[in-house]
Amino acid sequence: MKLTDPNTKHKIISRLKRIEGQLRGVEAMIEQERDCQEIMQQFTAIRSAVQSASLIFLQEYAVNCMMQMDDKDQPDRVKLVSDLVNLLGKAP
Repeated sequence: MKLTDPNTKHKIISRLKRIEGQLRGVEAMIEQERDCQEIMQQFTAIRSAVQSASLIFLQEYAVNCMMQMDDKDQPDRVKLVSDLVNLLGKAP
């Protein structure tokens, strides 16, 4: 799937870069032997940020892949929905 909306693409990339920075921060915190509670707090923030980026991508996926299919593509649409449900079922 291609991200066709430049604004959505920018949002996702910005969030991923922020997540990347958070991960580097946690790595540094562990190397510096910082307090475990502080580190866990950062992991929680990272998980929330990943979830947020995932939801933005999911919305774009639903609009671009599922909603733009013709009625003749109904079996493909059903498969996409099924695949999506399976993916969501694997998420924590």
